[in-house]
Order: sequence, then structure tokens, then C-alpha cells
Amino acid sequence: MNVRYGTCSILAMSLLGWTSVAEAKPARCFSSDDGTYACDFKGLDRQGSFEVRAKGKPTYTLWVDTPGVASGFVNFGDRNISLPGQYVRETQDPACWTNTDTKARICAR
Repeated sequence: MNVRYGTCSILAMSLLGWTSVAEAKPARCFSSDDGTYACDFKGLDRQGSFEVRAKGKPTYTLWVDTPGVASGFVNFGDRNISLPGQYVRETQDPACWTNTDTKARICAR
């Protein structure tokens, strides 16, 4: 009986941990193309991948490939576009990521 309870507790904690990663939270975003705006920030995994979205703005997604390096995507509602280059997390401002090819920035605070 204790083994079942322990297994269920671990499973429940895992699910709750995943839920906290997936919940969108209000944030202040910046993109080179859109300037600064209120947005919703949603963590996508434990590696630091995230999505930012706001009404009237494109949705930006960064998928962390290795610590501090991510692939970027932008969604305009009817199409998802892979962004060129890689995004590197800024050391001076860890809320921001800069594209290695275009120098475009995406920030979420």
C-alpha cells in the first residue's frame, strides 16, 4: 500500500511540476520588430524554452538546443516560420536573447 501511495505521490508531483512550467504568466516583452509590449510568457520545458504571445503581435517561440542557445520561430496566426541563425542568451541581460545572424532581440521580463 505504501509503495502505491509513494508512486502516486511522485506521479502527482511530476504532473504538478509540468503544469507550473506550462502556465502562461503576464510579462513585459520586447522584440526588435515589435518594440516593448505586454505579453503572456509560457515556459515550455525545463531547459528554458519559452513562448511569448500578445494580442495583435506575432507569437515568438525559442526552443533551447543547448544551455544558452536556442532555435527561434515566429507565428503570424496562419503560418509558423523558422527564424534564421540561432538565438544566444545575453549574459548582461539574461531576459534577452539575440540572433547570431540578424542581431534581432527577443526579451521577456
